Amino acid sequence: MSCSVVKGEGPFDPFTVTHERILETALGLFSTKGYLGATTREIARQAGIAEVTLFRHFPSKEKLLEEAITRYSILPSLRAFVPRALAMPYEDALAAMANILLDTLIQLKDWLRIMHAEVQRSPEKLLGVYHTFLDELFEVIASYFRELQQRGSIGSFDPELGARVFHAMFYCFFNIEEVLLRKQYRPTDREKAVREFVRMFVHGTGGIGRTDYARAS
Repeated sequence: MSCSVVKGEGPFDPFTVTHERILETALGLFSTKGYLGATTREIARQAGIAEVTLFRHFPSKEKLLEEAITRYSILPSLRAFVPRALAMPYEDALAAMANILLDTLIQLKDWLRIMHAEVQRSPEKLLGVYHTFLDELFEVIASYFRELQQRGSIGSFDPELGARVFHAMFYCFFNIEEVLLRKQYRPTDREKAVREFVRMFVHGTGGIGRTDYARAS
């Protein structure tokens, strides 16, 4: 798996260039060999640096994984999209969020497949990193729901649980289509699936006057 970093036209910064190259190389190796199988020595060698240089940038392999997840995951693009989403119709915004999520999941498919297997094998090494990322992801989506609730635009429900439901719908779709390869058995129209999933979600969360979460809890 290859990842590209878009570099700006600012002054050349050797430290930043090396930092980015380490991240790209690490994610590529994590995607093919897994977190446990990719050593810092091999990451450094493929990045064209000494291992001691790698540790000047990242004090541990875990810290390297944390930054790689943050940098190449959905978080940057989703955070940037939320202000735009707040100005869009609810269904349109959710459909756009779903497509951002699906595009990112497909791009990182190889890495995710290996990561899930390794979380089961070595939970003590990876659970914290993986679920810290999920907490951040759920909070970004929940912040969108929270703001719309404060505006009175959508009904009352637990924003974090709503975020988890929204993520689960599209993660499940990705997993079945891309990982379990249902698309090769019986293809599903992605645009239609996104539209229908969003419509069902909106009918469950968009109506004002349904059970008030704050009172029910």
